[in-house]
Amino acid sequence: MKLFTSHRAPNPRRVRWVMAEKGIEDVEIVEIDLLAGENRTPEYRAKVGVPHVPALELDDGTVISESVAICRYLEALYPEPNLFGRDVREQAVIEMWTRRCEFYLANPIMLNVRHTHPALAALEATQLPQVAEYNRVSAEKFMKSLDRRLGEHEFVAGDRFTIADIVGVVGLEFARLIRYRPPEELTHLARWLQTCKARPAASAGV
Repeated sequence: MKLFTSHRAPNPRRVRWVMAEKGIEDVEIVEIDLLAGENRTPEYRAKVGVPHVPALELDDGTVISESVAICRYLEALYPEPNLFGRDVREQAVIEMWTRRCEFYLANPIMLNVRHTHPALAALEATQLPQVAEYNRVSAEKFMKSLDRRLGEHEFVAGDRFTIADIVGVVGLEFARLIRYRPPEELTHLARWLQTCKARPAASAGV
C-alpha cells in the first residue's frame, strides 16, 4: 500500500497517528508538496479523483481518500489497539464524537488558519479575515462544550483514547501555525490535550 500524505496538512497526520498507534510500518509513504501544487497535477487527480491528501492506494489499485475512511480501513486490517469501538454502542458514541470534533472543531480551525497564515494564501482564492474570525469563534464555542465533557471523562468519547481524540487534537494542533492557544479557562481541555500529546504516537506525521 501507498499513503499519499503531506506534513503541511492536518488530515494526513490523523492517518499517520493511527498507523503509529497500531505499529503499522508496511505502508509506503509518498510526500505530496501542497504549496507546489503536486496535489493538483493531472496524474494525482486521475489517481485520487480529488486534489486532497491523504489518499491510500491499495495493492489492487483501489484508492481511498478522506482521512477517517482510511483510518477505518486500517482499523479493519490492524484491529489492535482498538480505536473505533468494540461493540455497536461504543462504535456509535465514538462516531458521534469524531464527527463533532471534525465538524465543530477541526474544520473551523483549519479555515481560521488558512485564512490567516500568509504562507497559506496560495491555497485560497482570497484570504478573508472575517472568515477566519467567524471560524475561530465557532471553534471556541465548541471548545467550551468539549471542556465540560472532559471534566467528566478522561477522553472525548469516554474512558479510553480513540479516533475522536486524534481528530480533536490534530485540529487544535494545526492552530500552532498561527500561534493560537485555546482560552486558558478551559482547564479540562488543556489537561486532555497534554495527555494526548504525551503519547509516543502523537509525533507521527508532524
